[in-house]
Amino acid sequence: MTVVPHPSLLRELVERCETLRRHAASGGSPEVTRRLEDTTYTLCVVTGTRQLDAALSVARRQLADGLTRQQPFRR
Repeated sequence: MTVVPHPSLLRELVERCETLRRHAASGGSPEVTRRLEDTTYTLCVVTGTRQLDAALSVARRQLADGLTRQQPFRR
């Protein structure tokens, strides 16, 4: 049995990683680098991966899969 993290957690981690990556690429501070490393570690743990790009790919796929499994709203 595979444990899939809650979509809101995945979404938050993906957004945080992307934001911190942009800040780090534009000459971010050591604090930004540390926060990116921490967030990367957490995302890798919850997705069962070891690299940020793989973790982002898995997280995005899980989020997309979650959207396709949801039932449409009916009145």
